[in-house]
Amino acid sequence: MGIPVVDLNDFLQGDEQKKYAFVQALGKAYEEVGFVAVKNHGVPDELIADLYKYVQQFFSLPLDKKKKYEKTEIAGQRGYTAFGTEHAKGSDAPDLKEFFQFGQTVEDNDPIKEEYPDNVFVDEVPAFTPTFFKAYRAFEKSGSALLRAIALYLDLDENYFTDYIHNGNSILRAIHYPPITHEPKSAIRAEQHEDINLITLLVGASADGLQILTKQNEWVGVTSLPEQIVVNVGDMLQRLTNNKLKSTTHRVVNPPREKWNTSRFSIPFFLHPKSSMSLACLTGCINASHPKAYPDATAGEYLDERLREIGLKK
Repeated sequence: MGIPVVDLNDFLQGDEQKKYAFVQALGKAYEEVGFVAVKNHGVPDELIADLYKYVQQFFSLPLDKKKKYEKTEIAGQRGYTAFGTEHAKGSDAPDLKEFFQFGQTVEDNDPIKEEYPDNVFVDEVPAFTPTFFKAYRAFEKSGSALLRAIALYLDLDENYFTDYIHNGNSILRAIHYPPITHEPKSAIRAEQHEDINLITLLVGASADGLQILTKQNEWVGVTSLPEQIVVNVGDMLQRLTNNKLKSTTHRVVNPPREKWNTSRFSIPFFLHPKSSMSLACLTGCINASHPKAYPDATAGEYLDERLREIGLKK
């Protein structure tokens, strides 16, 4: 499926007309599809290549080495989570993946630092952690620009999200779907779900498999070109906008049998605000035909609830 494509340069460097057209195209895509592909996103190709290289080196380590970096006491919010631990909300079947999570590094003496566990340094792959830090900052910058455009589409101040996402609780997650070694019980590697956060930025996965559920209730494959990143709406933004912007259901399916012997790697950046941000529905998104659909909650309260639902938090 060709999802709508936007060029971030139109917003950052274009004239007023181009900037306005970008805002409208982005907002319309998020109302109708929930996904866009973004060109000129600002995350350098060589950084993405390095990221995938070191991620593959980490996941090829023996399991006992990877388990050294497992932090179950913090619900896997940093470090390694073993194969089969996480499941989709409403599903008992574990997803066929292992992953590693890297979070916020507070560098400006903001007291919010106390809320965040330290990131986990991988000894066996020395370039892993510094590369994750660089990529995290690049995704943060790109995501911040997209949220400025979203704010304008919602008739908010352009910088509505800026303070909420500065030192926010975003996560860069490296996922490995290992080769399939025997007849799987299901055709699904990661069961259908919606993301928790405001928006998700995904650089092209190493193999196909991502599918989204259309309004016609059909599953369609999503592919983006190598120079694009796919950006989708998460449940926090859907909730904030009282369902005006859509958090699209998506899943990852198994490859065709002839590719069962291959791994799939995927590196999404889940852009979260600070835990104190209110997700109360915006008044501008509530009217007689769209009554308020959600109770008030903070981002932290909502995240906590969802982590329990997907089995990462007890």
